[in-house]
Amino acid sequence: MRAVTWHGKRDVRVDTVPDPAITEPTDVIVRITSTGICGSDLHLYEVLGPFLSEGDVLGHEPMGVVEEVGSGVAAVAPGDRVVVPFNVSCGTCWMCVRGLHSQCETTQVHAHGKGGSLFGYTKLYGQVPGGQAEYLRVPFGDTLPIKVPDGPPDDRFVYLSDVAPTAWQAVEYAAVPDGGSLVVLGLGPIGDMSTRVARYRGIENVIGVDLVPERLERARARGVTVLDLSRHGRDLVDHVRELTDGRGADAVIDAVGMEAHGSPLGKIAQQLTGMLPDAVAARLMETAGMDRLNALYSAIELVRRGGTISLSGVYGGMADPLPMLTLFDKQIQLRMGQANVHRWVPQILPLLVDGDPLGMDDFATHRLPLDAAPEAYATFQAKKDGMVKTLLQPASGRAPAR
Repeated sequence: MRAVTWHGKRDVRVDTVPDPAITEPTDVIVRITSTGICGSDLHLYEVLGPFLSEGDVLGHEPMGVVEEVGSGVAAVAPGDRVVVPFNVSCGTCWMCVRGLHSQCETTQVHAHGKGGSLFGYTKLYGQVPGGQAEYLRVPFGDTLPIKVPDGPPDDRFVYLSDVAPTAWQAVEYAAVPDGGSLVVLGLGPIGDMSTRVARYRGIENVIGVDLVPERLERARARGVTVLDLSRHGRDLVDHVRELTDGRGADAVIDAVGMEAHGSPLGKIAQQLTGMLPDAVAARLMETAGMDRLNALYSAIELVRRGGTISLSGVYGGMADPLPMLTLFDKQIQLRMGQANVHRWVPQILPLLVDGDPLGMDDFATHRLPLDAAPEAYATFQAKKDGMVKTLLQPASGRAPAR
């Protein structure tokens, strides 16, 4: 089959790799019809090379049609349309039963002290082959795939894999009080979707911050107050306070994460780490890694005293300097973590079946064939061509080889 594979920093290719096969009775094989490129994939493209092997298959936002099922699978059958969550979660362990699917005890990566495995996301999270491919082996066939109805286009449902539940959890964790205000830092796919979820859930005062004109315009068109960081960076706090009764926002969602603009020391540290041999770089990142924390520092400034910061952007540092005195003095609550996809599906899926209140059908800015992935990664990383969200669409109609 054809699949998007990692070959080095800023070097992804579409290669021919072996077809996946059923290895456990509970496995299913899914023929992928749409698969997203995530902002988190850019971390693999840019800084997390020490935790990847050449030829690793990327991607964790797929959906498609069940092609084959193992002998122990009863919940789905060939021909069923399914979305595959990015969490590789069993659905039945102590953590999963409590809605913490990202901490699944069945797939935790004990060798690296990490939570549940993820599709297409480094040795730290299980090195499980990803979904930017023509076919995908999906374990836990009775509990992991999300069955969706025929009819609406893939765009309506594919974001159940990651974007929609991640944004839903970000807003849930933000805990905005009735009549309160929310700032969303970063209007990439997760930030944009977070503003949509927030508005849908009745939060009127939603303020989006970014510096890419196309992203700002997308949010503005859906009723979000937007602030251009390139114009208001120096006085961003003052502008937000003007919009929030002088106190600051009740909650801030950091949808940027480790690769924030305006963090020169963190950028230099990441670049230097990238020059080291993989074994040395991996050890350094696991013990003394430093993120570019400008977005988090901004969130701490922008949130009001007694407010909440919800982190959905990915951070990977182990030695990040945090202003603990400020966090303590302002009585700030921090909530964070990988999204627990299945925890939020019962609330999101009915919205997608009954209509399109979150604007899923036109959320993608680009729909491209799988072979265009290398150019799409480069464009997305450079924030060019108005690219906010790309769906890759494998064209294979053949059955996987056996």
